[in-house]
Amino acid sequence: MARNIRLKFNGFISLLAFSSILLFPNISSGSVSHSQSDTLIAKVKSIRGISDVKTLESRHFNQKYTLFIDQPLDHDNPAAGTFRQRVFVMNISQERPTVIVTEGYGAGYVVNPAYREELSRLFNANIIFVEHRFFLTSTPDDKNWKYLTAKNSAYDLHNVRKAFGDLYKGKWIATGISKGGQTALLYTAFFPNDVDITVPYVAPLCRGVEDGRHEPFLSKKAGTPQERALLYEFQREVLTRRAELQPKFDSLCEVKKYKFNIPLEEVYDFSVLEFPFAFWQWGSPVAEVPAAGSTADVIFKYWMKISSPDYFVAESPVTPFFIQAGRELGYYGYDIKPFKGLLKLKKSKGYLNRIFIPDGAEARFDKGLYRKLKRFVATTDKKMMFIYGEFDPWSAVMVNEPKKENIVLLIEPKGSHRARISTLPEEMRKGAVDILNNWLSQ
Repeated sequence: MARNIRLKFNGFISLLAFSSILLFPNISSGSVSHSQSDTLIAKVKSIRGISDVKTLESRHFNQKYTLFIDQPLDHDNPAAGTFRQRVFVMNISQERPTVIVTEGYGAGYVVNPAYREELSRLFNANIIFVEHRFFLTSTPDDKNWKYLTAKNSAYDLHNVRKAFGDLYKGKWIATGISKGGQTALLYTAFFPNDVDITVPYVAPLCRGVEDGRHEPFLSKKAGTPQERALLYEFQREVLTRRAELQPKFDSLCEVKKYKFNIPLEEVYDFSVLEFPFAFWQWGSPVAEVPAAGSTADVIFKYWMKISSPDYFVAESPVTPFFIQAGRELGYYGYDIKPFKGLLKLKKSKGYLNRIFIPDGAEARFDKGLYRKLKRFVATTDKKMMFIYGEFDPWSAVMVNEPKKENIVLLIEPKGSHRARISTLPEEMRKGAVDILNNWLSQ
């Protein structure tokens, strides 16, 4: 992937002619009268299926609430029962655009008074933030994994959109980051008329449990040849110095009380294999990689900073994601060939089931969602802007190069999984904001 700024859409030059001044200038989010606040919370409480509405503090919104909405466990079978899904409402004005954040995981961090999503900040928009089913407080009492499907999550979002549609009648933007971006994409594919614009950040589109495109990306495209060689040599050093490092590794896992589904010596291997993926995903500085021959303490401390074994624990708050990955979202694999003779592992294939997926939750991967989303992006007339980082391993499975001006693909040069509109080079950032302003004005 070229390092120069890449803007993959038609008509960019004409769109840059738009003023960089936002078409939706900021409106103060300061205090509102008690009567206005009372009116809004009364409206929220009156929405069918909503309960436990509580006021939260916010530095950016004049009103912020947390609440729960009743959702069917199975949208195709109401008799299966219901669960309560957590939603946050952050209000600027009922006249402003509304961003629906399609979180792919839990939403605990949104309680923070400082929280504000990027598009809401750029366009002074309201936020409806939806925690994903089966995560944190949105977990059903009966944790039946068969109800954890992309289709059900899309219908969850559709129900939330319907619930708040009469309250916020302006433009709606769906957005999310990583798995949340993937969720924004699939939500739009299932319900294209629910939102006016969709902005998925660093959203993967995988075609298999071990997709197969991440490994060559890491060996040929992430960073420079010299940087890739440096990481490879670091991995080899960790493996060749196992006698010094395995005791430190085992001790850390014991102190932290980590529990695994595989032997510790295999967790050691997987932590080494994971190293370059984790390194490039989060944009770690190459200058910090320890020099060859550094002390065992230096090597171990840095290795744990980048690729800690806590990622491989048997059960964690992100276990529901691994179940989804194994069934229809897809994931990545590891190339063990360069480390022949240094690993205790016999093979890495099938590791997702072995390491992450609880007994009874295994299922064969279904490519149906991948085909649906790939086809949707290729044929839709919906306005969509995808943001990726050039060196992020998830960019190996980005959406196809767009062929229509309603699909915009922006790739941050040398960027990571932290790529956002605000991290883009100035010309690209300005172009992105102009395009979104133009779409909002239509």
